[in-house]
Amino acid sequence: MKTILYIVWALFVAAAIFPLVHAGRRTRRRERLMAAWPKVQATVTGSATGWTSGVGGSNRNLRYYPTYQFTDPQGTLFMGKSEVSGVEQPVPGSLIEVAYNPQNPNESLQVSSEPRTAVGCLIAFFAVFALALFWFIGIFPVG
Repeated sequence: MKTILYIVWALFVAAAIFPLVHAGRRTRRRERLMAAWPKVQATVTGSATGWTSGVGGSNRNLRYYPTYQFTDPQGTLFMGKSEVSGVEQPVPGSLIEVAYNPQNPNESLQVSSEPRTAVGCLIAFFAVFALALFWFIGIFPVG
């Protein structure tokens, strides 16, 4: 019976590692892109809304993604939508920092440490959770 529990645990760990690695790579790629791009202050023009997934029986929560506009050094106006969400609706007229692709200023990203922090917290939480499950399987009384 314990062998089956360890197999299920290993499958769970393998299934959880894939999205964590994918999120880490995506965050790292995004940071590498932004490191070489010029950064400007953008003005928040409003927000788009979205919902959290509500996975695991948790409640779905409304999230706000700031929309913004900025000008390049030539004075051309560009607009964008952030991939970084917040629980509070952003105030129109407030400033956020964005990095934009100088070859295609229509491609811009909000500068934020939140994605890296979130991925780091998820990895730490999962590691502790996986170790606790492994320990629990070891002490679980089997028939």
